[in-house]
Amino acid sequence: MKALTHTDFHFPGQQSKYVGKVRDVYDLGEYFVMVATDRISAFDVVLPKGIPCKGQVLNQIAAKFLDETADIVPNWKIAAVDPMVTVGYRCEPFKVEMVIRGYLAGHAWREYKAGKREMCGVALPEGMVENQRFPEPIITPTTKADEGHDLDISPAELIAQGIVSAEDYAELERYTRALFARGTELAAAKGLILVDTKYEFGKKDGKIYLMDEIHTPDSSRYFYADGYEERLARGERQKQLSKEFVREWLMSEGFQGQAGQKVPEMTEEIVSGITARYIELYEHITGESFVRHDDEDLEARIGKNIEEFIAKL
Repeated sequence: MKALTHTDFHFPGQQSKYVGKVRDVYDLGEYFVMVATDRISAFDVVLPKGIPCKGQVLNQIAAKFLDETADIVPNWKIAAVDPMVTVGYRCEPFKVEMVIRGYLAGHAWREYKAGKREMCGVALPEGMVENQRFPEPIITPTTKADEGHDLDISPAELIAQGIVSAEDYAELERYTRALFARGTELAAAKGLILVDTKYEFGKKDGKIYLMDEIHTPDSSRYFYADGYEERLARGERQKQLSKEFVREWLMSEGFQGQAGQKVPEMTEEIVSGITARYIELYEHITGESFVRHDDEDLEARIGKNIEEFIAKL
């Protein structure tokens, strides 16, 4: 199995390249070329080995759900030109990730367990247990850091710090709730629960656009609906499809991204197991069989497909 962890393209009209935790973004002026690599991050740290097929899974799920939510909010996508690549409109991103949570899980549960009863200005009910459903979904934005950890922030702080205007934030929140409601419906149709997710937005010609990925295992957490209530009642761990299992493995090995901590060894068994989990989520959430494309010269194929599409723009 091959994993793509690095790209170094030089396209006609290219102005810059941005390397994120997972994606390599090529700025062509009016357009962005976003390559979903096989890099994997957890606790805001890029792990030392790539995960074969992960980039393809992320790109294809995101492309599907961008299409299925375009009636709610315009999005940046023009075309998925390769299993691992989407080309879209250049937008000026908001420096905030709109995180929405329907259940007390993951980071929210860790904060709650530590005694916090407020997140991002939202009061949390007393007496909740891990993975319990909130009375209604809560929005807990985070700052979008270029480096280091993203930080929880309240809407009032976002507005006061000038990160987003009050008018824009109201629209971002409205879009976030509508997208989560649609994602919840789509997941339920496949026997899944959309637990929490995040959305990123930008502006183009003064209009808000949905950007980046949507409803992927990197940006979202899913539970299997079957047996959820029984497992909750027994205090058992939920059967889930998300990147949380990677975080749990790291925590069990004593790693949470803190200074001085060492990433545990990523054996072939660990890597292949993560690949299998990503493919499992793809097939469950899309209802389609996954067709692997990791047996080729990935960088050469990607470069060829991008250049051919750019020539048509």
